[in-house]
Amino acid sequence: MPRPPLDIGTYGTIRCYETASGWRATTKFRDYDGKTRPVERHGKTKAAAERNLKKALAERKGPAGDSLTPDTRFKEAVALWFGKFQALADAGKRSPGSVDTYRSIMDRHVLPGLGELRIREMTVARIDAFLGALWRSVSVDTAKTARSVISGALRIAVRDKALDTNPVRETDRLEAGRKKSPRALTLEERLLWLEMLESDPKAVRRDLPDLSRFMMATGVRIGEALAVYWDDVDFEAGTVAVDYTVIRVKEVGLVRKSTKTEAGERTLPLPRWALDMLKKRRASTHYPNGPVFPSSVGGLRDPSNTRRDLRKARGGDEFAWVTSHVFRKTAATILDEAGLSARLAADMLGHSRPSMTQDVYFGRKAVDRRAADALEGAFDKPDQDEPPDAAA
Repeated sequence: MPRPPLDIGTYGTIRCYETASGWRATTKFRDYDGKTRPVERHGKTKAAAERNLKKALAERKGPAGDSLTPDTRFKEAVALWFGKFQALADAGKRSPGSVDTYRSIMDRHVLPGLGELRIREMTVARIDAFLGALWRSVSVDTAKTARSVISGALRIAVRDKALDTNPVRETDRLEAGRKKSPRALTLEERLLWLEMLESDPKAVRRDLPDLSRFMMATGVRIGEALAVYWDDVDFEAGTVAVDYTVIRVKEVGLVRKSTKTEAGERTLPLPRWALDMLKKRRASTHYPNGPVFPSSVGGLRDPSNTRRDLRKARGGDEFAWVTSHVFRKTAATILDEAGLSARLAADMLGHSRPSMTQDVYFGRKAVDRRAADALEGAFDKPDQDEPPDAAA
């Protein structure tokens, strides 16, 4: 009966032979293509030759796509995963912003904390402890992103048979604190906000009053608002096409890229007051072929810098809670208060799921009085003189 073959990535008995110049250690190694090959290394002593051979065997790699073993360091699995993610981004299937986010979490947290471990050492308990510490010391969002990186890398390890299952699946859920209720600007607050900005020369110079109006008129994200060019505005139809967003790509700068999903690409009707505002801007712009809200030199404007401008302009405690996303929630809430459906609001905001629009963007706390009216008689006893059917 023939001897069974070595498992892939393993070697047989090491034999050592003395030579004229020292020692030679040799063995047979079953490579990642399934072929068994002789491997040898030399050394001045028998122990040195055997050490050199074991080191060479440990460093031996298979072809791409089947290169991970239980003894591979976790950082190599992370590198493989990130290479695949980068390739998807280069093909336009992932956002460049996501690449930067994952790279940052990977370099600052995942690799320093887990990179030198062997894949077989990536246990549920060890990953749980790492994510828990990250959650407590940094934030739940950072821990969740790190979890995605670790899971993606170990998914490749499972595919390469370096692990039987992905241990990340068994780790504890990362729970955030109590979720804040959505908050939108009321009518009084909207008027006061614009009055405050209009009285601030710096805010006017930075287009903050008109930008606030545009975002409340459309419900777009700040990156989407800054990506709108004059060519996207149809004054005759009274619409604006929202197909792009502005992001900053590392070592590239600001770029205008397509929105996150097909649902994110949309053409929105504009209220009359927003259309009038855009007509005035169009008549006075120095950049008729550029963005509607340009930088000081007429190019794309940085969303992060614009958020900072808004923070500086919002003043003291009264509007300390206002962020660029509040304008988006305000638009959604106005639609809700007007009795429009969640589906229509989702289409306007670029959501594929109306449930997300309802849960995250409707800043509603006061329940319709009709709900209380329906419950008014919950404990009223039927009139004794009424027959049972009438009471029902």
